[in-house]
Amino acid sequence: MRMSVRISTLVHIALCASLCACGQLRDTHQRRRGDRTAAPAKDAFKVALLTPGPISDQAWNAAAYRGLLRIRDSLHAQISNVETKTPAEFDENFRQYGAQGYNLVIANGFEYQDAVQRVAPDYPQTMYVTTSGDRTGQNWAGIDFRFEDGAYLAGIIAANVTKSGVIGTIGGTELPPVKRGFAGFAAGAHAVNPRIRILSSYVGNWDDASAAKEQALAQVTQGADIIFQNADAAGLGVFQAAKDSKGVWVIGSNSDQNAVAPAVTLASVVIDLPHALFMIGQQIRDGLFTPSVITLGAEQQVVKLVINPALGPQIPGAARVAVDSIESIQMDGKFVIPSDTAGSASANTSAPAMTTAPTPSAGDSVAKQR
Repeated sequence: MRMSVRISTLVHIALCASLCACGQLRDTHQRRRGDRTAAPAKDAFKVALLTPGPISDQAWNAAAYRGLLRIRDSLHAQISNVETKTPAEFDENFRQYGAQGYNLVIANGFEYQDAVQRVAPDYPQTMYVTTSGDRTGQNWAGIDFRFEDGAYLAGIIAANVTKSGVIGTIGGTELPPVKRGFAGFAAGAHAVNPRIRILSSYVGNWDDASAAKEQALAQVTQGADIIFQNADAAGLGVFQAAKDSKGVWVIGSNSDQNAVAPAVTLASVVIDLPHALFMIGQQIRDGLFTPSVITLGAEQQVVKLVINPALGPQIPGAARVAVDSIESIQMDGKFVIPSDTAGSASANTSAPAMTTAPTPSAGDSVAKQR
């Protein structure tokens, strides 16, 4: 693993147009805080990244780091990154980067917002941007990713593939964007089978893979055969649990995690975080950025479900058709995720999985027009 748009028309159009034209980013080696492009000029564009976990997590933080590297390579920026764990570390590093004259400080997670609001006013020449953020001010902004767009599609897939009628979710901590994504997943599953049972648990942090594995195995013991994880580095334990079990699948999050454990990963809900950060960095460098809350989802082609081609045959054709149809409606900006009224009732009810998927239409409860 995160709501409205308040952005000037000029910036929004430029951002969304560029996001739709994004390409693949090359993989690069990890860099630690203080690494930078060689011999930067005195007026170099300086960008820093704070992450709540390691950039080696193959998920949320790795994606942000790829965005930082793209800013370095494409905008010739001087960069720095640091992993921070506590609010005191958030404040300390925000202040250090502000005092050092950084133009842009990216805080990779909802949990950074309070610290940004405390510190940003003291460094008005630095722009602070929080991913999964929903607040804005004179020199700070938030990027609100509609992760639930892709999670809803993942729920449709899960409800069509499960044999037990029991699926699960495992998160890092109970942050609002994570919970919102899991709610979208549940809504998608219940659109297919209102009586499907959904187990849910949180590790309590983003890096304890052993604890996440234990939680996954506990869900498997309760009958879950598909687990949607959004736990960053901790989530790697969920993949291991699936590999150690029989007939258990995983759905990855944030980055394309289909290659993490290709034999057990059905799909990934992907946020194109690298390109989103690059485009915002470009606009800040060019003086075109207006602080605001920027909402990016399927409509802007930033959030999508990526099915693992190696396991495509495991997904019924009807489900693939439904996902493609709903995704098209999402991209047109006309899809509203329905309220998950079956959620509380299904928590203690197990039922055989349906093998059909909802067909979107103007009057369908699954795809409602605005």
